[in-house]
Amino acid sequence: MNLSNEESAVSRFHCEMKPEQKGARARAPDERPGTYVDGVRWRQSRARGRSGSTGGHPPARHDAEVIASERRQPLTGIGPGRVEAVHPMQPCPGHAEDSPGLTNGPGPAVMPERVTFGDLVATSAATRASFERMACAAACNATVLLEGETGTGKSRAAQAIHRAGARANAPFLVVDCGALPANLLESELFGHEKGAFTGAIQRRVGAFEEADGGTIFLDEIGELPAELQPKLLRVLENREIRRLGSNTYQPVNVRVIAATHRDLRQEVQAGRFRADLYFRLAVVGIPIPSLRERTEDIPFIVERILAGLGATPEQQAKLTTPDFLARLQRAPWPGNVRELRNHLERCLVFQDALPPTATDAANPLAPAIPRAVDPSLTYAESRRRALECFERDYVEALLKLHGGKVSQAAAAADMDRVYLYRLLRRHGLKS
Repeated sequence: MNLSNEESAVSRFHCEMKPEQKGARARAPDERPGTYVDGVRWRQSRARGRSGSTGGHPPARHDAEVIASERRQPLTGIGPGRVEAVHPMQPCPGHAEDSPGLTNGPGPAVMPERVTFGDLVATSAATRASFERMACAAACNATVLLEGETGTGKSRAAQAIHRAGARANAPFLVVDCGALPANLLESELFGHEKGAFTGAIQRRVGAFEEADGGTIFLDEIGELPAELQPKLLRVLENREIRRLGSNTYQPVNVRVIAATHRDLRQEVQAGRFRADLYFRLAVVGIPIPSLRERTEDIPFIVERILAGLGATPEQQAKLTTPDFLARLQRAPWPGNVRELRNHLERCLVFQDALPPTATDAANPLAPAIPRAVDPSLTYAESRRRALECFERDYVEALLKLHGGKVSQAAAAADMDRVYLYRLLRRHGLKS
């Protein structure tokens, strides 16, 4: 994407691109002061291809959608911007023929119905795009940042990238940056000399040294304490570490993959994460979609999970019926794939296709667990998702109460029957 801006004082993040099934969407972050185009605050726009273009990558133009526009004079340092062109992601060298979803001609890409990358499986466009970025990342030694909600499979993605690369036979070490206090985490990462602190009775090799020649996976990098961020930055820039209690640096040959459930750009804006460290980590940024953004993948994920849990053919047949899979696809899954796996394991334990909203069958009197709230989302997005969940649950319970009779259910709910039919279609429910 080419951006032109006549002002020199443009700070931080003002545009992000997200691939969609029918193109790409450009969106401005919600932070102030915002992005203004000719005095109007710009929120988002969608890329749309143009016919008659030449070259391997057809240009696209963005149709602006100015939402709740605020017209005023441009702020100092925020000049008028112009999106000139958007190109699809270019394939990495050596992967043009065997990478999923790529074609050599100018026509539309033909996506296979099912794509795997390591232990991961998908059919959705968003996940296939992530797989393609993973394949490109595996072919080089660049630092990778995996971003996604809790339970989306970031650790499995990191392992898949490691196994698909040239360091597959070298060590793969995992360090959870949110599991240890700052003083112990520094020793865990960089090691320490004997006598470096109270209790250091012998020399200890850190994770970076132990992973020399291989890959180190820094899980939950967004939880890294502020005092350790400049030390990690030095490692990423110079590929050298210094043990606690030592005065000398030593080189390390290690590939770094980091993951976080936080929006690090917002953390940078809030001053909780160093901007220079973020840019060193996000050399190759790979978003991992949430399960509710890729519901078409659920049947294949269920198949893979059941096989991993050792389900018998009879159990697999019972837990892969169209009706049960449809119920799974309608569930919100705030815990994503991890929560889905736990639910399927519970179904195997009790030998029944339990509904995804059921409480723990071992304690049927236990109160329902309240829905998780993601504070990293905007208020509007959180409210929209909560309303969607409420509508689906309410309409489903309403129909069950009245035996599937829409007219009777609408009258009992003091709701127009046409509107109830609309809700049924919206949430994929049948009367």
